[in-house]
Amino acid sequence: MLIPIGHDNLRGRRWPWITVALIALNTAVFLATYWTIEEQSGETVAVESRLLTLAAAHPELNMSEDAQRFVHDVEENDPDYVAALRSGDEGSADPAGATTRTGKRSADLQAEMDTLCRQFSDEVETSLLWNYGYVPGAPHLTSYLTSMFLHGGWLHLIFNMWFLWLAGTILEDTWGRLIFPAFYLLCGLLAGAVHGIASSGSMVPALGASGAVAGLMGAFLVRFPKTKIRMMWLFFFRAYKFNVPAFALLPLWLALELFSGVWSGGNSDVAHWAHVGGFVAGALLALGLRASGLEQKAEQAVTAKVEWWKTPALSSSGRAPSHGPR
Repeated sequence: MLIPIGHDNLRGRRWPWITVALIALNTAVFLATYWTIEEQSGETVAVESRLLTLAAAHPELNMSEDAQRFVHDVEENDPDYVAALRSGDEGSADPAGATTRTGKRSADLQAEMDTLCRQFSDEVETSLLWNYGYVPGAPHLTSYLTSMFLHGGWLHLIFNMWFLWLAGTILEDTWGRLIFPAFYLLCGLLAGAVHGIASSGSMVPALGASGAVAGLMGAFLVRFPKTKIRMMWLFFFRAYKFNVPAFALLPLWLALELFSGVWSGGNSDVAHWAHVGGFVAGALLALGLRASGLEQKAEQAVTAKVEWWKTPALSSSGRAPSHGPR
């Protein structure tokens, strides 16, 4: 397992308050939502399983718009699973599966479907993931932003925040406390848009800061291509450390994400295209900042503030300094 642990020759000139605030906000949102999402997910999966089983066994039944869209998305993205449901191979996976294949009357089956559709709509209405995660097939405008602060597990959060710390501290020091957060959020929004295009119609909620963090990685490559990134390789409980320049490591990571996105065809638990979109967006935006002169102005402003804070106090008495003998 490869883990970046730092970088050489880069030291911030002041405390990265914005990066710290972003990490704190992501962590606070995670702690406030994680257990609720876990509980709701279990209930939602149970309803979705019964809905898919009944729809596969009786495709002639009428469904609500939300339920129909969900079933269609599963049929498009996992046809083998749906085919198995229709053949009866997956009937044992759902306690309701056997009942849907018995000789029930059409009216009873439709009543069962109506109940499942109402339950599905209730789950969608109250679910944190459905309302605040980004669902490409039924997106809310605000979900492009809110999904960036939700995470699906501890490792998901920890790795995203660690990469945010590694890249964010230096970029915040370079661009200042106004450009940096705007850049971060814009990369996250653009990453979500790319994921939406690649997974158009998907009803699986996407969440996490990885798209925005990938944007910081793209910007880091543009801004500090020769910087050596310290890596640690964990192998059989032993740690091996070595350095790799950013211009070699980061394009390799992008190539792996691009390959994974193409190979999975969008049918993956990892939003590879969001990573690709965020990385490319971050690199292009960083080039734009440099070409526009905004980066240079921000650098000068940060330098001026740092130099001002480093200016020694005049005197404890508050009197003006002497300008030579009188």
